[in-house]
Amino acid sequence: MKITKYMHSCLLVETPDRVAIFDPGVMSVEALSGVKLDRLDDIFITHVHHDHFDIGLVKGFVAQFPDVRITSTPEVVAKLEAEGIKATDQPSDGLAFFDSPHEQIHDPTATPQQVGIHYLGQLSHPGDSHSFTETKAILALPMQAPWGSNVRAYNLALELKPQHVLPIHDWHWNDTARQQAYDRCEQLLSAQGIKFHQLKTGQPVTIDL
Repeated sequence: MKITKYMHSCLLVETPDRVAIFDPGVMSVEALSGVKLDRLDDIFITHVHHDHFDIGLVKGFVAQFPDVRITSTPEVVAKLEAEGIKATDQPSDGLAFFDSPHEQIHDPTATPQQVGIHYLGQLSHPGDSHSFTETKAILALPMQAPWGSNVRAYNLALELKPQHVLPIHDWHWNDTARQQAYDRCEQLLSAQGIKFHQLKTGQPVTIDL
């Protein structure tokens, strides 16, 4: 499984048989601008917030790959269908949803629908949550947010014990803070037998399970 991060929570996940992109949001527009894809089978969107769901990016992918499957929450599906884009809130083959509630934000009445996604029985993407209780071997772990902390992210990895951790949701850090946090998490998690991958935008990592 080859995984490439394109800023924040956006991951391109490639296997020989399937190519998917997770949470293409507004922070990822520039990073994705020069990316040339030969194939795209799935777009997965965990929730409606703009840092996870940019309608312009989705329209561009659909224009290039008209048969791409888009899977998300009913809230996102409704927004896409209003734009004439077909989507579903039901998991396809190789996909399973898990309970991953969006953390409370400043206005609790505006907390969006959210779905955690297990992909191909190997990778878990929880969206904006530190309140989920399950993971596959590879965990895309939110590192920092107005609703969460790096300390909670680290403790969650210790609780769930994935084999691999992919840091996501860290646009809020500058480069120095990000590197310091990555170095510390790699040191601490490796001592517990967990591989922390210091993802760089546009640079793929390959994980063989």
